[in-house]
Amino acid sequence: MKSDEPYLVQYYNAVKNGKIIAGREIKTELFKLISDLNSNHYKYDVAEARKRIAFMECLCLQGKKPFYMQPVQLMLWQKAFIETIYSFKKYSNELNGWIRRFQDILLLVARKNGKSTLMAADGHTDLRIGDGGMDIVCASNDDRQAGLIWNEIDGMRKRIDPKSRWTKKNLSQITNLSNDTKIFKMSSKTQNKDGRNIDKVFMDESHDARNDEIAAACWKSMSAKDEPLFINLTTEGFINDGYLDEKLIYARGVLNDEIDDDAFLPWLYTQDSEQEIWQDESSWYKSNPSLGVIKKWSFLRREIATAKIQKSARMHTLCKDFNIKQNNAQAWLMEEDYKYDAKFSIEDFRGSLCLGAVDLSETTDLTSAKILLMKPNDKTKYIYQHYWIPESKLNNSDDKEAGAKYLEWAKQGLLTIHEGNEIELSKVADWFYELYKKYDLRTYMCGYDPKRVVKDFLIKFTKKPQKSARSRF
Repeated sequence: MKSDEPYLVQYYNAVKNGKIIAGREIKTELFKLISDLNSNHYKYDVAEARKRIAFMECLCLQGKKPFYMQPVQLMLWQKAFIETIYSFKKYSNELNGWIRRFQDILLLVARKNGKSTLMAADGHTDLRIGDGGMDIVCASNDDRQAGLIWNEIDGMRKRIDPKSRWTKKNLSQITNLSNDTKIFKMSSKTQNKDGRNIDKVFMDESHDARNDEIAAACWKSMSAKDEPLFINLTTEGFINDGYLDEKLIYARGVLNDEIDDDAFLPWLYTQDSEQEIWQDESSWYKSNPSLGVIKKWSFLRREIATAKIQKSARMHTLCKDFNIKQNNAQAWLMEEDYKYDAKFSIEDFRGSLCLGAVDLSETTDLTSAKILLMKPNDKTKYIYQHYWIPESKLNNSDDKEAGAKYLEWAKQGLLTIHEGNEIELSKVADWFYELYKKYDLRTYMCGYDPKRVVKDFLIKFTKKPQKSARSRF
C-alpha cells in the first residue's frame, strides 16, 4: 500500500484483493464511496482526518487493561472510517462554501471491536483540538451506557492533564477551559432534553432504544449548525420495531440506492448468512473487523462452542458477536428441535390421510408446499415437500451467497423452476392432486396465509377430488 494513498482507498483495495475479509454490505458501501471520489459533486480533503488520527495515536491514552496507558493504535478499518467522515466535502449553496458531507452516520459492528474507544478518542480530539465552542453529547438509552464513552473521554483527558490545568470535569460535563468546548451525557432519564445547542452526538448502543425520543431531541438541537454530526454506534439487539430497526431499514435503503440521502453514511459490519458462521471461521471477520487484534479468537471460539449446545447462548452470540437480529431470547430453536433423520418412501403411506401446508409467494419469492404424515404407534412426524421458484430468482446473488443451489435441487426433483417472474399458484394445487392420483394421499386440512393472494390456488384445490377426506382451510 502506498502511504500517501487515502486510508479509504487502502481499505477498499485490501478488501477487493481479499487481504481483508468483509461482508456484502460494507463492500457495497466502500464501492460507492470510491466511485464518489471521482464525482464532481464532492471534494475529498484528508487534512483534518489525518490531523485527528495523528492526535488519537499520540495523545489518546487508553484506560483499560491490557492497553492501559497505551495510545490508541487504529486499525485500517478505523482509519478509513474516521477519514471518510471528515474528508468528504460537498458544496452548500445556502452557505456558499464547502461543508462536511456526512452528518448522520450508523456504525454497526459486533461487540468488543473497539467502537467505544474509537469514539471516545474522537470526542477527546474534539475537546483538545476541535473548533472550540462545541457542545458534544454522549447519549444512550440509560445513564450507565451513556457514561461509558463520556467516562473514557474524561479518562483520556486526565491522563495528559492530571492536574486539570487546561480541562476540568464536574458531575455534569467535561470542559476545555481555553476553548469552551463542553461534553455532557444524555439518557432517557435526562430532564429537559430539548432546547440545547448541540454540535455533535455519540449515540451508543441504540439497539436498546424503543423509540427515537433521545435521537430526535439531539437532532432538533442541531438544527442551527452548519455541520451537525450524529454518530450512531451499536451492535444488533432484541427489541422488535424499535429505533435501531427503523434506522437499519433507512440505512439499507440508502446503501441499496432506494433512498437518496448523500449525508447519511451506513457503515455496516454484518455476516452474509448465518450458515457461514458455523462452517467458516474466516467469515467471522465480516462482523468483527478487529478480530485477532482487539477481540480474541479464543473468546469467540468458546462462545461458538457454547452456542452449539445452549439456546440462550446461541441467541446472544448470533446477535452480539455476529449482528444477526434475534427476535426473542427464549424462542430460538436449536437445530435438533426441528431437524431429524426420518428416511422413508412416500409409497409407505399409500392410502393415508395427511395434513397440508403452503407458503405461497406473490412475486419472486420461494413457494413451498408440505404434507405431514404419521404411522400408527409411531410418534415420528414425516414431512414430504416440494418447492417452486420463478426463473428470475436463479441469478439472485444473495441467495447464492447463502448457499442456495436451485439448479441442483431442481435436478434432484426437490423444486420446480417456472418461467418468468411469478409462479402460477394453481400449479401448487396440482401437486396435491398428483399425490392423490399416484399414492391415494388425501389431504384432510391445508393451512395457508390468508393475507396472501391465493384465489387461483383455492379455486383449483377445492375442485380436486379428495375421496372421502374433506378438504378444509
